[in-house]
Amino acid sequence: MQNTIATSVSITGTGLHSGKPVRLRLRPAGVDTGLVFRRVDMDAAVQDIHVSPAAWVEASLCTVLQNAHGVRVSTIEHLLAALHGCGVHNIIIELDAEEVPILDGSAAPFVTKLLRAGIKPLDAPLTAVRVLKPVSVEKDGARASLFPAGQLELAFEIDFAEPAIGHQSRKLAMCNGAFLRELSDCRTFCLRRDVERMQAAGLALGGTLDNAVVFHEGEILSPGGLRRADEPVRHKMLDAMGDLYVAGLPMLARYEGVRAGHALTGRLLQKLFATSDAYEIITLDGSARKRLPGSGISFSDLSLSA
Repeated sequence: MQNTIATSVSITGTGLHSGKPVRLRLRPAGVDTGLVFRRVDMDAAVQDIHVSPAAWVEASLCTVLQNAHGVRVSTIEHLLAALHGCGVHNIIIELDAEEVPILDGSAAPFVTKLLRAGIKPLDAPLTAVRVLKPVSVEKDGARASLFPAGQLELAFEIDFAEPAIGHQSRKLAMCNGAFLRELSDCRTFCLRRDVERMQAAGLALGGTLDNAVVFHEGEILSPGGLRRADEPVRHKMLDAMGDLYVAGLPMLARYEGVRAGHALTGRLLQKLFATSDAYEIITLDGSARKRLPGSGISFSDLSLSA
């Protein structure tokens, strides 16, 4: 079955790059609506942006979608990761600005709101993207790949000169609430010098020690330190979870990222959907649905109360 949320959800916060207040409202949607961003600050004729690979716009610092009228939404990856991890397939996402609020820099606040609203099944078959053969993209020593698999699996590897990060890797199957337990509370991270450089360029104006893990010369500047010893690589996996949901459908595949970011994962989706024999759209049976990220989840899966 397809899923939506049972009741509407309101969220307020700050845009990471604009530093401006943002109001967001998540509304239930009917069968085959898909994931739709609605810019309520724009004229009604141009405000809808349907989540799909065709709407993807390459950007290095966040995930961006744009409709045929040039209307954009950005920094959508954490919200998409939460929707993906909670198994929400149909929803209207109303925004009064271009950016989704950053909140605490993780997906946990969105997940908590979705669980409180309740996930409502819809009486309609659920389709998914099944990867049939390997697809890979590379740039400057970074790589993102998709391989055939019977469920969604993520593997990620990072390597930073910053001693407090260093080399980290992890592999997870995204079933039985694993996203909520293992990834949802992991925050975006950066180096202090990068924050200073971005803010000097008019970016990350809403970035603070409360919505990112900031590293500097072997130290963690954010209050309370890390939520998990390998929080950076887990956050990269969280980002990939959101970026893959730009497909607009659940995916049966193994994703592998090596130093990959939003742009590379977006390019990977573009290549997948441009390669007709690399994937197929299938209708899921009951056993396949049980292996999806949102199957059987509950508040007990959350490791952090957001």
